[in-house]
Amino acid sequence: MKEKIKERVESLKEELLELSHKIHKNPEIAYEEHKAVAFIKEVLEKHGFVVEQPYAGLETAFKAVKKGKKEGPIIAFLAEYDALPEIGHACGHNIIATCSVGAFLSLAPLIDGLAGEIRLIGTPAEESGGGKIQILENGGFEGVEYALMMHPSSGEKGLVNRGGRAATSVYVEFFGKSAHSAGPQAGINALNALIATFNNIDLMRPSLHPSSNINGIITKGGSAANAIPDYAAATFSLRSATLIELEKLSEAVIRCAKAAELLVGARLETKVSSMYAERYPNWPMCEAFKDNMESLGQPMAIGNPQGNYGSSDIGNVSIVIPSIHDYLPACPAGVNSHNIEYTKCTDQPMADNTCILGAKGLGMTALDILTQPELRGSIYDYFEEQIPAEYKNK
Repeated sequence: MKEKIKERVESLKEELLELSHKIHKNPEIAYEEHKAVAFIKEVLEKHGFVVEQPYAGLETAFKAVKKGKKEGPIIAFLAEYDALPEIGHACGHNIIATCSVGAFLSLAPLIDGLAGEIRLIGTPAEESGGGKIQILENGGFEGVEYALMMHPSSGEKGLVNRGGRAATSVYVEFFGKSAHSAGPQAGINALNALIATFNNIDLMRPSLHPSSNINGIITKGGSAANAIPDYAAATFSLRSATLIELEKLSEAVIRCAKAAELLVGARLETKVSSMYAERYPNWPMCEAFKDNMESLGQPMAIGNPQGNYGSSDIGNVSIVIPSIHDYLPACPAGVNSHNIEYTKCTDQPMADNTCILGAKGLGMTALDILTQPELRGSIYDYFEEQIPAEYKNK
């Protein structure tokens, strides 16, 4: 049956690559991915699928479903398609979407003769906002037992079993009172409160958990040097090894801002963005994907699940559903994501090849899960041991 998946992906190659290129040429930021979703829907509807959109309370989320001959494992392929502001698809989400669409379409004809169900879930706003978190909270993953996706990388080898850190952003605003700089006593300096917040955070750094770090920028600090700023704002990026440590870290940053509020007298408002959890790659699923990719001729390496890596909202999914988020090279070595050079190569032949390989690998791995009860048992045995008890009790 794996040969049929490979043949099916090859037969879809032209329209899959057209889909990838369309998404790439029309970059849309978080929650604004209307064109990307329309492109994907067009492909799915052409193949006879009903697409539910909006989905799980999000305008640019969607779901398509194909059921087998009877009940069985429920597998979701996850598609991402949001771009970065100004630099477009510098994280290759056009490739992620295409691989998941291709995997879904390649497996759909086969599941007629199998027990189980496959779903394609479109998850917007990975780069900011945490679409998967919202879909999860709104019940959009209900019933899903296995979640699969890939992510583009650079170099020659792919990578499985790579973890990721927990992350969030804290937005701080101070509202003061304007005055002429010749008479500052008549005002309340919002910028001073913001600077005090930064200073407080620096004083706190020695007591932070070793895995935690804070980076901040001032987004508004006044408009004229001869005027006391009545408004100032900053954004702080927070990372930690676990969601539990991250929650403590965000509370600490807010305490630093509250201390500055008391000191200066400016009014404080804070907002914490969605918290991206650390990632728990499921090793039996990763191993199956690795074996399938190597059978396709793609060299693969094994990563560190506790490594100091970037963050994604797939982490929140991985806490409640066995998941993979494995990597396939789409750009040459030395071309790193989140810069314009990466954007330039994510619609080139190397990236196109990754779209096709990734679709095959994901489809083949899903087939393994559907047809191998012993693999499903190993996946859930590992999952039960891997996920910390404090998450299970939430």
